[in-house]
Amino acid sequence: MKIKYILTITAALSLTLNSCEKKLNLTPEQDLTESTIFSSASTARSAVSGLYSTAQTLDFYGSLPQVIEEYMGDNVEFVGSFPTLQEIRDFTTVSTNANVSNIWQVHYEVITRSNKIIARIANVPGLSPEEISQFTGEAKFMRALAYFQLVNQFAQPFQVSNGTNLGVPLVLEEFTGDITLPARNTVNEVHAQIQKDLEEATVALPASYATDSETRGRATKGAAFALLSRLKLYREEWPAATAAARATLATGQYTLAPDYSFYDANTSEDVFSIQNSAVDNGANGSGGWASYYSPTALGGRGDAPFSQSLIDAYEVEKTDLRYLLKLTGVAADAQSKVFTTKFPDAVNNADNSPVLRTTEVYLNLAEALAHETALNPEAILILNTLRRRAGLGSKLIFTSQQNLVDAILLERRKELAFEGHRRMDLLRNRQNLREADPLAAFGGDKTVLPIPQREIDNNPSLTPNPGY
Repeated sequence: MKIKYILTITAALSLTLNSCEKKLNLTPEQDLTESTIFSSASTARSAVSGLYSTAQTLDFYGSLPQVIEEYMGDNVEFVGSFPTLQEIRDFTTVSTNANVSNIWQVHYEVITRSNKIIARIANVPGLSPEEISQFTGEAKFMRALAYFQLVNQFAQPFQVSNGTNLGVPLVLEEFTGDITLPARNTVNEVHAQIQKDLEEATVALPASYATDSETRGRATKGAAFALLSRLKLYREEWPAATAAARATLATGQYTLAPDYSFYDANTSEDVFSIQNSAVDNGANGSGGWASYYSPTALGGRGDAPFSQSLIDAYEVEKTDLRYLLKLTGVAADAQSKVFTTKFPDAVNNADNSPVLRTTEVYLNLAEALAHETALNPEAILILNTLRRRAGLGSKLIFTSQQNLVDAILLERRKELAFEGHRRMDLLRNRQNLREADPLAAFGGDKTVLPIPQREIDNNPSLTPNPGY
């Protein structure tokens, strides 16, 4: 992390807090000094809500990293005109790519603000012990989420070298003015810190809040367990993934939705979603969820339609109700394309950002069980339950363990399409991101993003990724 960058994000925290997510009913104060922010209970609460507001940003969970994850894989055909995004699509990215630099910066902004809350919140007068515990847990959850997304995008997955390869720098202390130039930690070290934060968050966080928007829109015990289950799945630690998924469901807050009307509704299908509204969201001039995923006639950019590969996957069973979540429209390349309707509000970009869903937790559980035990009956039951919801009534019969695992991975693809999972689901299963493209091969240099050149220029401790 470079010197200028540390100063920039710390100054941003010291001088101002972003407007909070309105549905949380926690309004941050503006233009407050750092000492003032942590001198009263009301302004400290604002600092916590401001953390979620930072997470709304386009370059964190406002859609851009998630859209990139989909089109680096084989779910989305990116046809937009941004050269920096075209580079990523074509696996020709350079280290000066502005979008990559912004993603890095905003993630460390979330981390830095989390660090400040963790360091300061216990000394704020007027906060109850329960609030101190909760706010610390929320900051640790958000720090874990930021590091998980960072290490997934900027480092080769655990499967390449059992996690001994370089990840991203771990910065865990609040910035107090002393400049440090941290080196990159290994993927295993970053994963260990994510696990530590999440395990501590499961103890500190409540299972629910007073309103649905809070229970679904801020960190909870179940959200921490759910993210831990994803981490353990990515590391192929099957019993731990199973345990974390079961712990999520055991909170009693989450049930599978009966149909697909749950998007943006803050139901029991939502484990954790970044809350957006028409006046408070992460979109900017270059896009948002619906901006990328909607055709031009509906106010979108038309940049990110279905890929032919995803269409082909659905066409095998055309009656799949998830395949009906689509429409045809004019794309950015002036061609007629198929678009998802998961994010319909291209005018206001008010659609919530889905981070963790109950269905994913069940899929995590099924996949881990399928790896633990050949032809695991519970894994088969989960798979068939999800297929019934999708209108696919016939029960599948499996003849091998790999056959079952492959079916679960296909279910993940069709269920979680457009939500930012596809690239890592391919890489962690040692699969190429796209067929017939040698640059997209598992372990390929440019299947991960470059460490931004501006960071390397200002921090000699940083090592660039191979190929950049």
